[in-house]
Amino acid sequence: MNLPFLKNRSQRDLWLGLLFVSPWLIGFLLWTVYPLISSFYYSFTRYDLLRPAVWIGPGNYVELFTEDATFPKVIGNTLYYVLLSAPLGVISAFLMAALLNTKIMARPFFRAIFFFPAIVPTIVVAMVWQFLLNTQFGLINSLLQGVGLPVIPFLSSPALAKPSLIMIYMWAQGNAMVIFLATLQDVPRSLYEAAELDGANALHKFWHITIPMCTPVILFNLIMGFIEGFQSFTLPWLVTGGGPSNSTELYGLYLYRNAFEFLRMGKASALAWMLFIVIVVFTFILFRTSARWVYYSSEK
Repeated sequence: MNLPFLKNRSQRDLWLGLLFVSPWLIGFLLWTVYPLISSFYYSFTRYDLLRPAVWIGPGNYVELFTEDATFPKVIGNTLYYVLLSAPLGVISAFLMAALLNTKIMARPFFRAIFFFPAIVPTIVVAMVWQFLLNTQFGLINSLLQGVGLPVIPFLSSPALAKPSLIMIYMWAQGNAMVIFLATLQDVPRSLYEAAELDGANALHKFWHITIPMCTPVILFNLIMGFIEGFQSFTLPWLVTGGGPSNSTELYGLYLYRNAFEFLRMGKASALAWMLFIVIVVFTFILFRTSARWVYYSSEK
């Protein structure tokens, strides 16, 4: 393409490249940058989608910490869920990958079965677990009653609802399991052979070789687990709807209610920006502390 008003070849190449990527740039500006700037502005306003936004300064943030009686419980629920689900999800995925990395019969079949929950739509997962955990006709409680044990109100008890959600989250760790599985297959066999010559048993090899060699991927999955936990919405919304007694009212659910049920877009925008800051802080802390326990094989 000849651009006569650009005499310098590097300038022509630059503008030609920008021309080719312009659809992406326009989409990025319209659907990413503009919504970010708008949400930051609306977080300082009273806005309900029906009337023009009214500037109230930090009023939404002040209300959350001084007037909103539900917000402290939402914070407690979210921290409980995130601080347990993220590490336990990583542990369950790592143990499944370690098991499926051994020489067992029908290993491809079991790998497919363990990965299957990751590709099933969340609505299907929610419906299946609602059926399994139901107190009246659920399979698990039916088995408990069959052996003379009492019924467990997994989803109807405020004390058990969050642990039940965490259990479902640990069950659906197929994606993290596949990443761990690929990492385990890259661990040098020479390390295990040297450890065997020194008299190490299976537990010693797992603790001193397998885990240290997988720590970079453990860090990655842990960060992704924290981010996913703070943003969790679909599964708790479908399984418990925030109940019972707001015991599973997580941050994502509360943000959604303020935006689309209460039509408080300004407050919802403030919640979104606070969530962004919290995720950045948690990620920063994990990276800062990773030097103490993450081992990179390229390090000398």
